[in-house]
Amino acid sequence: MNGYTSTTITAAGLAVAIALIGNELYRWWKGGAGGAPAAAGGGGGRNPKALIPFGSGISFGTLMVACPAGLLGVGAGFLRWGGNSFGDFLMRSFTGQTSTTVATGSAPALDGNGALVVTALVLGLFLLRKVFAKVAKGKFWRGVAAGTLIGIGTGVFAVVGQLVVPSVNTLGAQLVGAVVHGVLV
Repeated sequence: MNGYTSTTITAAGLAVAIALIGNELYRWWKGGAGGAPAAAGGGGGRNPKALIPFGSGISFGTLMVACPAGLLGVGAGFLRWGGNSFGDFLMRSFTGQTSTTVATGSAPALDGNGALVVTALVLGLFLLRKVFAKVAKGKFWRGVAAGTLIGIGTGVFAVVGQLVVPSVNTLGAQLVGAVVHGVLV
């Protein structure tokens, strides 16, 4: 980890992220894939595989936060701004309170090797976009939104960023070592 990206999340943005995560977990708990009961073709209840698209989205959103610049970094900033602003609008409308900053944190930044993995991932997802089911795409994008909002948090949420980003950096270093230099690290 050579650097950090700095960003801010408000209590309202955190509320939006928690709502997205809670909604997805509730749908999974009650009925499985897509929230439909097993009798309606929902795929059965509480199958952990049904959470893979959402969890992948959270990981990808966290990787977006770890990008210090570029389209992914700008996209993460836009999603955070949208989540913080929308959450603040809702908080003021529902409670009359304004949102406060809960975390001004630094997420671990991708290094050159991690950027290689993320670039390959983005290109692969773009090329395979027509293959994925519409339900899985929706879960993935909700996860991306939640991941950009929780990627810099503290406490439990910090674990996501501290696991995902260094792992991707290490994977990239191993790929470069194996493919370019012929050395298994």
